[in-house]
Order: sequence, then C-alpha cells, then structure tokens
Amino acid sequence: MLGYYDPNKDYGTPARLSENHVSLEIDGVEITVPEGTSVMRAAALADINIPKLCASDNLEAYGSCRLCAVQVEGKRGYPASCTTPVEAGMQVTTQNTKLARLRRNVMELYISDHPLDCLTCAANGDCELQDMAGAVGLREVRYGYAGENHLDAEKDESNPYFSFDPSKCIVCSRCVRACEEVQGTFALTIDGRGFDSKVSPSQMEDFMDSECVSCGACVQACPTATLMEKSVVEQGVPDHSVITTCAYCGVGCSFKAEMKGSEVVRMVPYKGGDANHGHSCVKGRFAFGYATHQDRLTTPMIRDSIEEAWREVSWEEAIGFAAERLTATQEKYGRESIGGITSSRCTNEETYLVQKLIRAAFRNNNTDTCARVCHSPTGYGLKTTLGESAGTQTFDSVMKSDAIIVIGANPTDAHPVFASQMRRRMREGASLIVADPRHIDLLDTPHRGDAQHLPLRPGTNVALVNALGHVVVTEGLEDHDFIAERCDTEAYRTWRDFISEERHSPEAVENVTGVSPEAVRQAARTYASVPNGAIYYGLGVTEHSQGSTMVMGIANLAMATGNIGREGVGVNPLRGQNNVQGSCDMGSFPHELPGYQHVADNEARNRFENVWGVPIDDEPGLRIPNMFDAAIEGTFKAMYVQGEDIAQSDPNTQHVEAALTSLDCLIVQDIFLNETAKYAHVLLPGSSFLEKNGTFTNAERRINRVRKVMPPRAGKEDWEITVDLARALGYPMDYQHPSEIMDEIAQLAPTFTGVSYDKLEELGSLQWPCNDEHPQGTPTMHEFDFPIGLGRFAITEYVATEERTNRRFPLLLTTGRILSQYNVGAQTRRTDNQNWHDEDVLDIHPSDAEMRGISDGDWLGITSRSGQTVLRARLSERMQPGVVYTTFHHPGSGANVITTNSSDWATNCPEYKVTAVQVEKVSQPSAWQKRYDDFDRAQREYLDSAREPVAHGVTQ
Repeated sequence: MLGYYDPNKDYGTPARLSENHVSLEIDGVEITVPEGTSVMRAAALADINIPKLCASDNLEAYGSCRLCAVQVEGKRGYPASCTTPVEAGMQVTTQNTKLARLRRNVMELYISDHPLDCLTCAANGDCELQDMAGAVGLREVRYGYAGENHLDAEKDESNPYFSFDPSKCIVCSRCVRACEEVQGTFALTIDGRGFDSKVSPSQMEDFMDSECVSCGACVQACPTATLMEKSVVEQGVPDHSVITTCAYCGVGCSFKAEMKGSEVVRMVPYKGGDANHGHSCVKGRFAFGYATHQDRLTTPMIRDSIEEAWREVSWEEAIGFAAERLTATQEKYGRESIGGITSSRCTNEETYLVQKLIRAAFRNNNTDTCARVCHSPTGYGLKTTLGESAGTQTFDSVMKSDAIIVIGANPTDAHPVFASQMRRRMREGASLIVADPRHIDLLDTPHRGDAQHLPLRPGTNVALVNALGHVVVTEGLEDHDFIAERCDTEAYRTWRDFISEERHSPEAVENVTGVSPEAVRQAARTYASVPNGAIYYGLGVTEHSQGSTMVMGIANLAMATGNIGREGVGVNPLRGQNNVQGSCDMGSFPHELPGYQHVADNEARNRFENVWGVPIDDEPGLRIPNMFDAAIEGTFKAMYVQGEDIAQSDPNTQHVEAALTSLDCLIVQDIFLNETAKYAHVLLPGSSFLEKNGTFTNAERRINRVRKVMPPRAGKEDWEITVDLARALGYPMDYQHPSEIMDEIAQLAPTFTGVSYDKLEELGSLQWPCNDEHPQGTPTMHEFDFPIGLGRFAITEYVATEERTNRRFPLLLTTGRILSQYNVGAQTRRTDNQNWHDEDVLDIHPSDAEMRGISDGDWLGITSRSGQTVLRARLSERMQPGVVYTTFHHPGSGANVITTNSSDWATNCPEYKVTAVQVEKVSQPSAWQKRYDDFDRAQREYLDSAREPVAHGVTQ
C-alpha cells in the first residue's frame, strides 16, 4: 500500500515539512511523505494508530509521555514516534511484545499516581488516559497507592467555568504548551523537577488570580479530568453535537455545540473551522449560558403607551397590534414616517428580510444598521479607493506577514482568537507597529521581531497616516511597478504631490500627534521595506469625525507600497459584532440594496422589483441619526428595531431617549428587555444563535453556517417573526426555511450568486465574492485588479476634530472593549463573565490622578459638553497623560451620556473615540444614573408583574 501525506488532514503532532519527499516502511506498509514528517504522522496515513498522551494534533511534538515509543531497525532503544522524523528507507515497527510491555509499564506508572475513582470520574468516556490504558492492555496496577504520590493535591475551583484537579495530572505539559503555542498567553508553567513537577498558573496562583484568560485551550488539551468543564461535571458527558458559528465578535469561530438532548453541555471549538482552527476565547467557549437565562423574553407583550404596564399576548395579537400601529402611523404622517434598524447579531437571512420588509412593505428606504455607529466609514473609504466595502484577506494571511500595523484596535480583547494567531506570527519574527493612544497587550507579547508603539493623541489618526505616507514617498519607498500596473496614475500623482508637502512630514505633525518623528519614520520604513506588510484596524479608526478619511489614508498607504492582492498584506477592518459584515452585505444601509447596489441604479433596482413584486424608492432613506432628529421634530413616528440596543449603544443618550419617547410606536425584537425596550410599545421575543438556522459573515468575508441546536424558547426564529409582520402589513413573504432566503439573496446580489446551503455544507464555508468567476469563493481580494478597475488614491486632508480640550474640559476620553464582556453586555452580563468585569471603570494615568487627588477605586464624576456620569477610578500606566478611557458594557455606567453628536463627515459614524471631559472626585451617582436606576426598577417591576404566570412553570 502506498500513501501520501494530506496537508488538510490531522495525523498527530505537527512536523516541519519541506517539499522533498521520502519513502519508508511502517509495519510493512510502504508510505511516502514530505521530509520532516514525524513517524507518528506518517503512521496515521497508513491507518496505524500509535498510542499517545502528550502528543496533540495542534501542538509541537514534545516526546515526554514515552507511550508512543516505536522500534526502528538499525537504531538502539525505543524512540518517541512523535519527535522522530522519517528517513528514507526507514523500517518502523509500532507493535510487538517488547513495545506492548514497555507501554503497559509506562501506563502503569501513570495510573499508580492517579485517584482511585479513575473509572468513575466525571470524564469517564471522555478521557484519553482511560482510552490509552485500554489501548495498551493495562488491566491492573501492581504498585498500589502506598508510596509517594500526588493524590492529596488541593483542587482549584476558582475559575467559574472549569476546575483544576492536580491529583489527576500526569504532567504531560499539553496544557502548558497549548497556553503558549495556541493562545500565546504563557499563563501556565511546569513548576519543580522530576517527581515534584506540577502545572502552575503564573507564580503558584490559582487560575482566577493568574494571567489565564480562560480561553479553554488548556481544558481542551488536557487528556485527563485534571482540567474539566464544570458543566460536564454537573450535566454529564455529551452524547451528540451540532456544528455552528459563534455569535460574539467578527472572527466567526466555528464550534461544536455538544449536547444532551436539547441542552447544551459545552461549546467546543471546531478544528475544521477555517476562522479559528479549533481555538476559542472565554466568550465563545464558555459564555453561552445567556441563551437559557431566566431574563429571556419568551412571550410577546404590548402596551398602548410607555407609562403603562406590559400585557402578555399571543403572537397573533402582538403582530396584529404592531401592524395596525405602523399602518395608522403612515396614514397619519405619511409613507416616510416609519423605518427600521436591522441587527448585526442576527443572521444574514434575517437581516435581509428586515430591509426587504422596510423597502417592500413600509415602501421606503428608511433602513439602517449598527454598522452606522461602528464601521460605516470602512464601507465608504474602501469602496472609494479599492472598489469594495470589505477587508481584503483571510485571517490566516497574517501568518505570511513580515510587518503588522495595528491601528485603533485591541485584538486581544475584541478579537482574541485572531490575536492569538497574530501573536504566533510575531513569535516567528514578524514586526509589530501599534498606533493607539493606549499601551495594549499585544505590545507585551514575547516576540522575535520588533515591536513599536506610536502613542498618538485621540483624533489625530489622519495626521499620522499622512506622515507615514510622506515618509514612503519622500524616501522613495513606493512600489512603482504596482502603482503603474494597478492604480490610477493621475490620481496617484495628485496624491503624491499632496502627501509630499512638508506640512505632512513627521516633524511638522509632531505637535499634532504627539508621536516622535523618529518613531514615525522607523514605522514607515519597516512597513514599506519588508516583503509583506499588513494593516489591521478597528473602531479606533472609524469612530472619528474623520473616520472615512482615515480608511482612505490606510488604503493609500497599502497601494503606495504594493501591499494589496496577495497573502500576508492587505487592508483588514476588524469587525466588532458577529455579523456586522453580513448586515452591510444584506443591504441594511438606506442608500444600498443587498450586494452594495445603490438604490438609484435603475438596472439593479429593476431586478429587485421584478423579484419582490413591488416598486422600490430610488431615493436613499434616513440614517439612524436622521431618524432620531426627525423623531424629535415630529415627522418620524414609528420604528422597528431588530436585535439592537440603540438606547445604550448610540451616542448622546439624552438625545436618543428624547427621540424614542417621541415615537408613537416602537417595536423591539430582542431576546432580553434591553434599554431600548423600555421605550417600546411592542416586545417581540427573539431567538438566540442556538435556536436558529442561517449564516453569519465574519470580518474576512467568510460565510459560515449557523445551525439550530435547540427549539426557540419563544416558539419562533427571528426570520419567522419578520415574515409574520410582513404578511400582517399586506405584503406576502413565503419561505419555509432560511436556505430559500439565501437562494433569493444569491439571485439578487452579484457577490453571492454562487452561495447556497448545499455548497456551504460541501465546503464548510465560503468567502465572497462567490460567483461564476470565483465558484469556490475569494480568500484574497484584488489579486489582479480592483472592482473599479484601477485603485484610486484619495486626498486625505487632516481636519482637527471640533471636540477639543480647554480649561473646562482638559482631558480626552476614548472608549473601547474588554475581553470578558461584549458590546452592550446584554449577553455576557448574564453569564459568569461578570466575575471578571462587573462594572465599567475609568482608566486614568497616575499623574492626572495625582493632580486631582484621585486614588484607585475613587468615584469620579466625568463631565462633558453633553452630560455627566460617575464611574470608579482605575489608575493605569497604559494611559498617556491627558487621556482617559472607559468601556460601555454596563448600561448603568452611562458611558454614552457623555459622548457627543460629533460624527464622521461622510457616514455620520459617531466620534466615540474623542470626547473632551473633566474628572473630579464625587460621592454619589450622577443625576442621569439616578433617573436610570428609578426607571430600570419600575420597568422590571412592570415586566415581573406581566410575566407572573410564566414564573410559575409555564415555558413557551
């Protein structure tokens, strides 16, 4: 039998491979594999399974357990097959009497230092140690437990999601290596030597006090019950699984939802997931309990005014009530008086239906999405310069990057699984350049390449990117061949003249950015001089008054250096929510139909009209800020909000609240009573990602399947609710399954014409564009040309933000996220992730704190031109003097009470990242927080009163 190594299949521990191949014989089977392959991996090709404990298919070979020993003709001893590379002509024996005796003896030593409950512990049936004991034929242990052992080692239960029982540890180091190689945190180590060796979190701390980030890599790597999910201990080993996609950040990790019946026992990262390759973070791995939390809305509710209590009603009555209110509003105030907001947490299919409902049943284009307040400048800036509103690469592409620029993003907190991949590449030698007002964790990663921090002042991004471009041009670092072949040369010459002006030099803008000229020049040279330079950016780029300008500046820099169109380079927006890319793709913006087709495009509009059977308005509708303004003015009177908490997430909370209270009808479709629902007249209980079928599209344009693993707690998936509302409004929607909705999307959106559920089942995932030209999808964008033909350089004039410091407001506030919480916290606050971050705090530099007499933990009044709130102080050297920072995961913190209405000039994306504030010690909450607490208490009393029958055991 002759076999060949398949690089897409797991065969045991990884090997350093080359293109040269060698042939060898294993147990009489001839096999040819790449040079550098381990004997263990080669044996797997011939379906020869060698027992192992310390080896794992996602870790470097280690060779400590000795269970995988083999015999090699002509060599002394019994080498470990996981660390022994193949050689031409090698003859390997994996099983004989001597090897069997050796393996039983090794296993006997392991078991002799293992608890007596080995065969009855919680991991029974899910334990590699038990499996391998059976595989080597161990039936009894001669040595007993009388000698020295570790059976009385103290159990660590500090982590809310998993326990650590060192009495069951075999010191195989898999957890330590997973923490280092997969996660990149280095939180675990082997302490002591010989018999005294033991796994230690950090410096002999418990897990909760250590540097552990609870990603679960160690739990997944553990071959025994040493590291064990508490959910498995409580519920037992799962009996079946369903592959689905995480509903947190834009990485789009694939998971196996491991089940007992219709109950999720644990979420295990799926090794076949193209975005995460079997890795995860604390949110996706463990924080899924919100789906069955007692706060879940399970019954529709209505009320005539927000002063009244909620009334539980049937689905038919709730949908009828909503349709009547919408129809009456349009009859009274006109066709443009109503609109809706799609969700970036719902599936592509559900989002598509909401914008279709608005355009076909509401008969206007008043549709928008949360991307308005996060990545709308990405769409504008990239479409202007590169011709497509999305990132250019796969996440895997970073493994070929030689220099990585991270601008306005904190991947370890907001996109942790991708951050682990980035860290791995840094350990291999890639240089890192971080442009951020704060010192982020990525800068502390052990690495072989250079790491440089450009601590710019908030609001000065464009000045910085222009300075980087100035260095590239004036020092002759452009890629002239790329520019000549791929770019509009006239636009390039205009930009080159502009960027060459001395006013854009690092020296000229130092007083603006606060970054030393030497640092800027070094960063530009590093990025432009390496073979592959990649740029990754986040909300610290887009959420500015010049967000669109900055995105165009990033694209200019990539084109000027030729870092577009191949692996290891590109312009890569790190999308915040699980389906924010998809919500944009599906036509959620008021000016674009699905597939980014403008509503004024007659040909595109006609295609939709023919399929939908109704005329479509050719004028763009209202954006979210326009809806708020029009509501206060009295011309916009009703809104349908799908899975978006605008009252907490949008800026200038007082303005949002004034708009919502001005509506005659607010329909909220969500899984929880969120802040927006407090102003609602109709509550439609939504479904979590575990309760639905569909697709999500992640930040790398990857379309992944979402599969239902349990029945919807309220009886309907979100898409079914929208269909019911459309029918009640007199517009029929006839779908039996989300796959039919995707078929319609493929019919109408040019970049999706090759997408179908059948193809997704076949290939696992697809990256759009997927069409006749790219039937297998498009991992790397712009390889040969741009959708607009030639790349267009754009003029990026720096315009200082209007939000400036003065004597009254001397500090700049910027905002962001933290690892354990997600967005407005609706999901993660209802899990044990609260153990890490149970309140939003204000980070302030010690020098700024000292000037104000502030100590760590003090209550601080934070005042801006928009309002005031109160947060607890946290002194942090990560901040630069003059800049303070907070998160927005807890509604009571009122972070958006103090953010302003200032927004991006092109897209109205709010300028969350720059707010001038004053900070002072206080002794009580702000006036807004007192009102919030009273309002929140009253609304919950209403809800509890309305749901009293449900509380007595009636579950829908």
